[in-house]
Amino acid sequence: MAKSATATGFGGDGLTGKLKKWPLRTKSFYTEVRTEMKKVTTPTRKEVRATTLVVIITVFLFGAYFWMVDTAIGHAIDKLLRYFAQRS
Repeated sequence: MAKSATATGFGGDGLTGKLKKWPLRTKSFYTEVRTEMKKVTTPTRKEVRATTLVVIITVFLFGAYFWMVDTAIGHAIDKLLRYFAQRS
């Protein structure tokens, strides 16, 4: 049974077709990138300070929360181990 031209990769949508479309797709990609980069704005110093402060406060709050949870679980496990050590 003979293979068709498209099944062997020599058709319009096969490897040759993809290679012919590559430069056009690359140019289109860079055009879209340039268009999107024109929409990008740099934050002001005030915005950077505000977001940095929010991040720092959030990190400290999560740190305090995890420290409290870790301490509570540590004490609970310590008491549990001491209880079973005395029973043996």
